[in-house]
Amino acid sequence: MNLPVTVKVDVYSFGVVLLEIICCRRSVDQRLSENEAILQEWVYNCYAAGELNKLVGYEDVDTTTLDRMIKIGIWCIQDEPSMRPSMKNVLLMLDGTLDIPAPPCPDSFRSSI
Repeated sequence: MNLPVTVKVDVYSFGVVLLEIICCRRSVDQRLSENEAILQEWVYNCYAAGELNKLVGYEDVDTTTLDRMIKIGIWCIQDEPSMRPSMKNVLLMLDGTLDIPAPPCPDSFRSSI
């Protein structure tokens, strides 16, 4: 994208890495179906559909923690940098100190690659 580099770029990168760790896969995997190839898009679709268990391969995980981590990741990858939280707020959200509102849908990821 043709946007200036700011501290919000680090927040975006953190969000991508967080989602990669949670889902145990790369951000883009062209071996997967079109619906799952772009991790960020697939994560949001699963979140919106209430199907977070798909993201962890139906493993037995604490659903409250998973929901919190996914919401943090989605907030961090917002297309508009001003929508992304500060890293301080990300830390407070990770710690459970700061409430996490439902994240909006990020813009299409396909249009940015």
